[in-house]
Amino acid sequence: MTTYRIRPGDTLSALASRFKTSVSALARTNKIANPNLIYAGKTLRIPGHGGKDSFEPAKGGAKGGTGGAKGGTGGTKGNAPVGGSTGAGGAGATPAMRRLAEAGRAAAMGMGGYNSQGLCATGVSRAIQNAFGIKVWGNGNQIDNNLPRDKFKQVNMSLEEALKTPGLVLTWEKTSSRLGSIYGHTAITTGDGRSSVSDFIERNTLGAGGRSGLKIFRPLV
Repeated sequence: MTTYRIRPGDTLSALASRFKTSVSALARTNKIANPNLIYAGKTLRIPGHGGKDSFEPAKGGAKGGTGGAKGGTGGTKGNAPVGGSTGAGGAGATPAMRRLAEAGRAAAMGMGGYNSQGLCATGVSRAIQNAFGIKVWGNGNQIDNNLPRDKFKQVNMSLEEALKTPGLVLTWEKTSSRLGSIYGHTAITTGDGRSSVSDFIERNTLGAGGRSGLKIFRPLV
Protein backbone atom coordinates (compact mmCIF):
# COMPACT_ATOMS: atom_id res chain seq x y z
CA MET A 1 0.00 0.00 0.00
CA THR A 2 1.32 3.42 -0.92
CA THR A 3 0.78 5.97 1.84
CA TYR A 4 1.96 9.47 2.66
CA ARG A 5 2.08 11.16 6.05
CA ILE A 6 0.79 14.72 5.77
CA ARG A 7 3.24 17.43 6.81
CA PRO A 8 2.58 20.99 8.00
CA GLY A 9 2.11 23.21 4.97
CA ASP A 10 0.76 20.46 2.71
CA THR A 11 -2.40 21.06 0.70
CA LEU A 12 -4.56 18.46 -0.98
CA SER A 13 -4.20 20.11 -4.39
CA ALA A 14 -0.39 20.09 -4.15
CA LEU A 15 -0.38 16.44 -3.07
CA ALA A 16 -2.76 15.53 -5.89
CA SER A 17 -0.36 17.10 -8.36
CA ARG A 18 2.60 15.38 -6.75
CA PHE A 19 1.01 11.94 -6.91
CA LYS A 20 -0.49 12.55 -10.37
CA THR A 21 -4.08 12.19 -9.24
CA SER A 22 -6.96 14.56 -8.48
CA VAL A 23 -8.23 16.31 -5.36
CA SER A 24 -11.58 14.54 -5.71
CA ALA A 25 -9.91 11.14 -6.01
CA LEU A 26 -7.81 11.72 -2.88
CA ALA A 27 -10.85 13.02 -0.99
CA ARG A 28 -12.97 10.05 -2.02
CA THR A 29 -10.29 7.44 -1.25
CA ASN A 30 -9.53 8.91 2.18
CA LYS A 31 -13.12 9.80 3.12
CA ILE A 32 -12.27 13.50 3.35
CA ALA A 33 -15.48 15.43 3.94
CA ASN A 34 -13.87 18.84 3.42
CA PRO A 35 -11.02 18.89 0.83
CA ASN A 36 -9.95 22.29 2.16
CA LEU A 37 -9.12 20.87 5.59
CA ILE A 38 -6.49 18.16 6.07
CA TYR A 39 -4.54 17.28 9.19
CA ALA A 40 -0.79 17.23 9.72
CA GLY A 41 0.34 13.83 10.96
CA LYS A 42 -2.49 11.87 9.35
CA THR A 43 -1.80 9.19 6.72
CA LEU A 44 -2.98 9.76 3.17
CA ARG A 45 -3.78 6.73 1.02
CA ILE A 46 -3.11 7.00 -2.69
CA PRO A 47 -6.09 6.06 -4.91
CA GLY A 48 -6.00 2.47 -6.13
CA HIS A 49 -4.74 1.01 -2.85
CA GLY A 50 -6.87 -0.69 -0.19
CA GLY A 51 -7.24 0.09 3.49
CA LYS A 52 -9.75 1.60 5.86
CA ASP A 53 -7.88 4.61 7.16
CA SER A 54 -10.19 7.45 8.06
CA PHE A 55 -9.31 11.10 7.58
CA GLU A 56 -11.14 12.32 10.67
CA PRO A 57 -8.93 14.16 13.19
CA ALA A 58 -7.54 11.89 15.87
CA LYS A 59 -7.59 12.65 19.58
CA GLY A 60 -4.09 13.68 20.53
CA GLY A 61 -1.08 12.72 18.43
CA ALA A 62 2.56 13.63 18.31
CA LYS A 63 3.64 17.16 17.60
CA GLY A 64 4.90 17.86 14.10
CA GLY A 65 7.24 20.55 12.87
CA THR A 66 8.66 23.28 15.05
CA GLY A 67 6.79 26.13 16.60
CA GLY A 68 3.10 25.80 15.74
CA ALA A 69 0.30 28.15 16.71
CA LYS A 70 2.40 29.89 19.36
CA GLY A 71 5.21 30.82 16.93
CA GLY A 72 8.31 29.24 15.49
CA THR A 73 8.83 28.58 11.81
CA GLY A 74 7.21 26.16 9.46
CA GLY A 75 5.22 24.02 11.89
CA THR A 76 1.79 23.20 13.21
CA LYS A 77 0.89 20.84 15.99
CA GLY A 78 0.14 17.25 15.10
CA ASN A 79 -3.40 16.75 13.78
CA ALA A 80 -3.80 20.51 13.42
CA PRO A 81 -5.69 21.53 10.29
CA VAL A 82 -3.62 22.43 7.30
CA GLY A 83 -5.29 25.00 5.05
CA GLY A 84 -6.01 23.79 1.52
CA SER A 85 -5.84 25.81 -1.65
CA THR A 86 -9.02 24.60 -3.32
CA GLY A 87 -11.35 26.72 -1.17
CA ALA A 88 -15.09 27.20 -1.22
CA GLY A 89 -14.66 29.35 -4.29
CA GLY A 90 -11.92 27.14 -5.71
CA ALA A 91 -14.20 25.68 -8.38
CA GLY A 92 -13.71 28.88 -10.41
CA ALA A 93 -9.96 29.02 -9.85
CA THR A 94 -7.73 28.61 -12.88
CA PRO A 95 -4.56 26.48 -12.92
CA ALA A 96 -2.57 29.73 -12.85
CA MET A 97 -4.37 30.87 -9.69
CA ARG A 98 -3.73 27.54 -7.97
CA ARG A 99 -0.10 27.72 -9.02
CA LEU A 100 0.24 31.17 -7.48
CA ALA A 101 -1.41 30.01 -4.25
CA GLU A 102 1.06 27.12 -3.97
CA ALA A 103 4.00 29.39 -4.79
CA GLY A 104 2.79 31.84 -2.15
CA ARG A 105 2.58 29.15 0.52
CA ALA A 106 6.05 27.88 -0.39
CA ALA A 107 7.50 31.40 -0.18
CA ALA A 108 5.86 32.02 3.19
CA MET A 109 7.09 28.74 4.65
CA GLY A 110 10.58 29.49 3.36
CA MET A 111 10.65 32.94 4.95
CA GLY A 112 8.74 33.43 8.18
CA GLY A 113 6.56 30.35 8.56
CA TYR A 114 3.79 31.59 10.85
CA ASN A 115 5.68 34.71 12.01
CA SER A 116 5.73 37.97 10.08
CA GLN A 117 9.17 39.18 9.01
CA GLY A 118 7.93 42.57 7.83
CA LEU A 119 8.71 41.58 4.25
CA CYS A 120 5.25 40.97 2.81
CA ALA A 121 6.03 42.49 -0.59
CA THR A 122 9.16 40.36 -0.90
CA GLY A 123 7.16 37.20 -0.25
CA VAL A 124 4.44 38.09 -2.74
CA SER A 125 6.97 39.19 -5.38
CA ARG A 126 8.89 35.95 -4.92
CA ALA A 127 5.72 33.90 -5.32
CA ILE A 128 4.70 35.75 -8.51
CA GLN A 129 8.15 35.28 -10.00
CA ASN A 130 8.26 31.58 -9.09
CA ALA A 131 4.75 30.96 -10.43
CA PHE A 132 4.86 33.04 -13.62
CA GLY A 133 8.42 34.28 -14.16
CA ILE A 134 7.24 37.87 -13.69
CA LYS A 135 9.26 40.33 -11.58
CA VAL A 136 7.10 42.78 -9.64
CA TRP A 137 8.70 45.56 -7.60
CA GLY A 138 7.46 47.80 -4.82
CA ASN A 139 6.28 47.62 -1.24
CA GLY A 140 2.87 46.52 0.02
CA ASN A 141 0.96 49.53 -1.25
CA GLN A 142 2.95 49.88 -4.48
CA ILE A 143 2.62 46.36 -5.90
CA ASP A 144 -0.93 47.05 -7.08
CA ASN A 145 0.41 49.76 -9.42
CA ASN A 146 3.25 47.56 -10.65
CA LEU A 147 1.27 44.43 -11.50
CA PRO A 148 1.25 44.18 -15.33
CA ARG A 149 -2.33 44.77 -16.45
CA ASP A 150 -2.07 42.19 -19.23
CA LYS A 151 -1.27 39.60 -16.55
CA PHE A 152 -3.47 40.71 -13.64
CA LYS A 153 -6.99 42.14 -13.57
CA GLN A 154 -8.50 44.06 -10.65
CA VAL A 155 -11.73 42.44 -9.48
CA ASN A 156 -14.56 43.72 -7.33
CA MET A 157 -15.38 41.42 -4.43
CA SER A 158 -15.34 41.39 -0.65
CA LEU A 159 -12.41 40.13 1.36
CA GLU A 160 -14.62 37.29 2.60
CA GLU A 161 -15.28 36.18 -0.98
CA ALA A 162 -11.65 36.59 -2.01
CA LEU A 163 -10.36 34.40 0.81
CA LYS A 164 -12.47 31.51 -0.50
CA THR A 165 -10.61 31.57 -3.81
CA PRO A 166 -6.93 30.61 -4.18
CA GLY A 167 -4.35 32.70 -6.01
CA LEU A 168 -5.75 36.23 -5.71
CA VAL A 169 -3.37 39.08 -4.88
CA LEU A 170 -4.53 41.33 -2.03
CA THR A 171 -3.11 44.80 -1.40
CA TRP A 172 -3.93 47.30 1.36
CA GLU A 173 -2.89 50.93 1.31
CA LYS A 174 -2.50 51.08 5.10
CA THR A 175 -2.52 48.86 8.17
CA SER A 176 -2.63 49.64 11.88
CA SER A 177 1.10 49.11 12.52
CA ARG A 178 3.65 51.92 12.26
CA LEU A 179 5.35 50.45 9.20
CA GLY A 180 2.02 49.34 7.75
CA SER A 181 0.74 52.91 7.87
CA ILE A 182 3.61 53.78 5.53
CA TYR A 183 4.09 50.71 3.37
CA GLY A 184 0.71 48.98 3.51
CA HIS A 185 0.39 45.21 3.19
CA THR A 186 0.07 42.62 0.44
CA ALA A 187 -0.69 38.90 0.42
CA ILE A 188 -1.94 36.00 -1.70
CA THR A 189 -5.10 34.05 -0.87
CA THR A 190 -4.83 30.32 -0.15
CA GLY A 191 -8.51 29.62 -0.76
CA ASP A 192 -9.37 28.18 2.66
CA GLY A 193 -11.69 31.06 3.51
CA ARG A 194 -9.53 32.60 6.22
CA SER A 195 -5.77 32.68 5.60
CA SER A 196 -3.39 34.43 3.24
CA VAL A 197 0.36 34.21 2.60
CA SER A 198 3.17 36.65 1.99
CA ASP A 199 6.42 36.42 3.96
CA PHE A 200 4.44 34.36 6.47
CA ILE A 201 1.15 32.51 6.77
CA GLU A 202 -1.51 34.70 8.32
CA ARG A 203 -4.03 32.29 9.83
CA ASN A 204 -6.93 34.74 10.13
CA THR A 205 -6.81 37.54 7.60
CA LEU A 206 -10.44 38.43 8.30
CA GLY A 207 -9.53 39.07 11.93
CA ALA A 208 -6.71 41.45 11.12
CA GLY A 209 -8.22 44.85 11.85
CA GLY A 210 -7.06 48.36 11.04
CA ARG A 211 -6.47 47.79 7.32
CA SER A 212 -7.81 50.10 4.64
CA GLY A 213 -7.66 50.61 0.89
CA LEU A 214 -8.10 46.95 -0.13
CA LYS A 215 -7.62 46.04 -3.80
CA ILE A 216 -7.90 42.53 -5.22
CA PHE A 217 -6.26 41.23 -8.38
CA ARG A 218 -6.82 38.03 -10.35
CA PRO A 219 -3.99 36.54 -12.44
CA LEU A 220 -4.79 36.15 -16.15
CA VAL A 221 -1.72 34.17 -17.15
